Amino acid sequence: MSPEAQLLPGTLDLLILKAVSLGPLHGYGVLLRIEQISGRALLVEQGALSPALFRLVRQGLLRASWGTSENNRRAKFYELTPAGRRRLREETEGWKRLAAAMRSALAATQEEI
Repeated sequence: MSPEAQLLPGTLDLLILKAVSLGPLHGYGVLLRIEQISGRALLVEQGALSPALFRLVRQGLLRASWGTSENNRRAKFYELTPAGRRRLREETEGWKRLAAAMRSALAATQEEI
């Protein structure tokens, strides 16, 4: 069994917003940051990342600008907009509620029923 967890539908956008909330990043940096903050449990494919970044920019949740990467290459950098910060806050609270409910459900014993 692989140590990586599978992303649930709808979680990639939230992970991108969280990664970028920690500081502006270029696309590959977003992949690395998600891997880092998940303890290497979540690996995102480049083919899934690019459309998600495009969608988040189009929705006004991220702002994109051209810059130079640490290896001196031209790269598009992403940062959160105020709307992106609000969405991150809202989605985070929703996931915390869901995680607490799942934790309770999975901890239930027959004696408690």
